[in-house]
Amino acid sequence: MLALSEIGKAFGGRTLFADVSLNVNREDRIGLVGPNGAGKSTLFSLILGQESPDSGKIEFQRGLGIGHLPQESAPAGDESVMELATAVSSEMVRLTRRLKAFEAGHDHDSADFHEVQARFEALGGYQLEVKARPILRGLAFRERDFHRPIRELSGGWVMRAHLARLLVQEPDLLLLDEPTNHLDLEALLWFQDHLRHYRGAILMISHDRDFLNQLVTSVVEIRQTRLFRYRGNYDAYLEQRAANEEQLLAAWKNQQREIARLQAFADRFRAKNTKAAQAQSKLKQIERMEKIEAPQAAEAKIGFSFPQPQRSGLKVITLDRVRFAYGEQLVYDGLEFHAERGQRVVLVGPNGAGKSTLLKLLAGVLPPRAGERRLGHNVKAGYYSQYRVETLHPEFTVLEEAFDTPQRLTETFVRTVLGSFLFRGDDVFKKVSVLSGGEKSRLALVKLLLDPPNLLLMDEPTTHLDLSSVDALLYALGQFAGTLIFISHDIYFIRELANHVVHVQGGRLAHYPGNYQYYLDKTVALRGAAGIGTNAASSVPNGAINLPRPGNAAGSVLAPSRKEQKRREAEQRQARSAERKAQQQLVARLETEIAELEARQTELTADLEKPETYDQSGRAMAVNRELQDALQRLARLTPEWEAAATRLAELELAG
Repeated sequence: MLALSEIGKAFGGRTLFADVSLNVNREDRIGLVGPNGAGKSTLFSLILGQESPDSGKIEFQRGLGIGHLPQESAPAGDESVMELATAVSSEMVRLTRRLKAFEAGHDHDSADFHEVQARFEALGGYQLEVKARPILRGLAFRERDFHRPIRELSGGWVMRAHLARLLVQEPDLLLLDEPTNHLDLEALLWFQDHLRHYRGAILMISHDRDFLNQLVTSVVEIRQTRLFRYRGNYDAYLEQRAANEEQLLAAWKNQQREIARLQAFADRFRAKNTKAAQAQSKLKQIERMEKIEAPQAAEAKIGFSFPQPQRSGLKVITLDRVRFAYGEQLVYDGLEFHAERGQRVVLVGPNGAGKSTLLKLLAGVLPPRAGERRLGHNVKAGYYSQYRVETLHPEFTVLEEAFDTPQRLTETFVRTVLGSFLFRGDDVFKKVSVLSGGEKSRLALVKLLLDPPNLLLMDEPTTHLDLSSVDALLYALGQFAGTLIFISHDIYFIRELANHVVHVQGGRLAHYPGNYQYYLDKTVALRGAAGIGTNAASSVPNGAINLPRPGNAAGSVLAPSRKEQKRREAEQRQARSAERKAQQQLVARLETEIAELEARQTELTADLEKPETYDQSGRAMAVNRELQDALQRLARLTPEWEAAATRLAELELAG
């Protein structure tokens, strides 16, 4: 359906592509990868006809429909969300506007009205809204927002509306440039599932490793002005590339040794009459060789240590009976939350559930209406948001801004960190005032890592990062010795970091003292125990959803009096309420004990890794005994918590 043949393209004397070819067939799922500036977006521009190749040709199947989602800055006009979502063609936009004019009384030509209406119906116009509704809901739009003017929404929601338009349109080829940037976790999971069943071909640029792994069937890498295609998902690409590079390096080394041997013979004997002909033959042999290109050095693995914060007390932060509202809209009432040293907590839940609000309450950015926020002993909190860049100095260069820290750092170290986050070469001498929003967010992230607090609060930190920069951030946070609470839609990032999950919905928090897989497993188990299908659209803990209560049993032979029936129902409600409250207390106590034991396990394990532990007679043995005791208690308490949580879910669903 699409063929690029021997394409060449250069900008300002720099060659991006040299004789590259690529075929895209129907139902292909291709991930386009490569370092920042390699030419991924330029390749999209060539396919879309926004740029012309310097050489070669691009051929399209007749009538091929192409849909493109840019990374940033999709247009927003006076149309509503629904009108944008159903604007699948220029003719459909024109017809919709004419029908609106008729409805508003601006056009009174009845014959023309019937003609426009007939054409609109023939093109499936009346079915488009039916098709758009579930797509908009999947992307987390609320029903009441469907008819809001798009210009009233933030840039991220405008991008979601344009994404909805593409999914309604269903073009033969989808070109997606970082499509997950503006989605929360639950919208991303819906979008991912929708693309699995998409009937056309998809060519996508994404920094989300898990998203690529779930969807793509081949990966095209841009490297050294060429395209290299690998079969399989992103993990398969990494394995194949490593194997290919190993083979290429071995072949290159063998050829270099052979060239050196032939050259040495020629150098030694070219001056001797009896050997001159042989020496010349060796030189010609070198010339005739098809030279193996020297393999590109793999990106250097990060091998430096980031600065570490001062150690905090065990209890890091507490929200006690917090109440918060935006105007009349109540978000939290009686909110309780606490985190302990070393925890890496990810906040998950549907869009609008209050995750970012909770993070801002923890950061002190939003003051509670009632209740208290308490920091623990020696705690210093730092908040990172992709939109929080007010602290940067517009007159500084990138390098000067990075150096604006109390930490004593070398220029080599600072430039290395900046390079890991896409500030390379002369980019470090740019003024902060000329940076894009994404560049400012990355710079704010670098500053936070160069002088980290011991309580780090992060809202979508991987937005605007490429895959290598995400790896750099994971490396830094993997070393981080403090407490981390974060929101992310990048499942790979969550899996690599989180050791505690908090599900947020309806002003309530459900805690899962384990990693992301543990959260998913427990969610499925709780749903199963409550009799809810496990193939629901989202993984929502039972304690945080509203379900219809079971109906009363029918067919009683001797119906009690109305007064007696009310008395019995009241007693049953009281009994259920008392049991539910007792079960909630039991679950909370078990969760607290498990969290304390896990924290103690981490401390004891760290003690066993310290050389000084073994300098004190009997110290290592005592630490090991305490560690084994903690592990045994964890093994006993965990199934108790599972049983208690399952029973609590049943009680809450029963009402």
